[in-house]
Amino acid sequence: MESLVAVLVTFALIGATVLLILGLSSWLGPRRKNPVKDTPFECGWAPIATPGERLNIKFYLIAILFVLFDIETIFLFPWAIVFRELGPAGFFSMLTFIGVLVLGLVYAWKRGALEWE
Repeated sequence: MESLVAVLVTFALIGATVLLILGLSSWLGPRRKNPVKDTPFECGWAPIATPGERLNIKFYLIAILFVLFDIETIFLFPWAIVFRELGPAGFFSMLTFIGVLVLGLVYAWKRGALEWE
């Protein structure tokens, strides 16, 4: 029960911090509109044109898959550090994790998610 209270207190403090920051920004922030400050800019220059065409959905899919597999492989580093202390159970659990990771990669490959046409 103590750990639940600690979690709830943490969430309450986070919520209070968010509300405090939002309140301070609306209280201390600028209130006057300025046409110069409201215009978008590109590295200090006036924009040349409006944003062009949208990117292909394959770009987003490959980016998401990269982030997914990149984050999952980060779990290999702590495992490698404590590899000797984990023993055979740790080895086979990480082997299962890598197997699931490889199965996900094979599935994405077979579905054509990694093809750029």
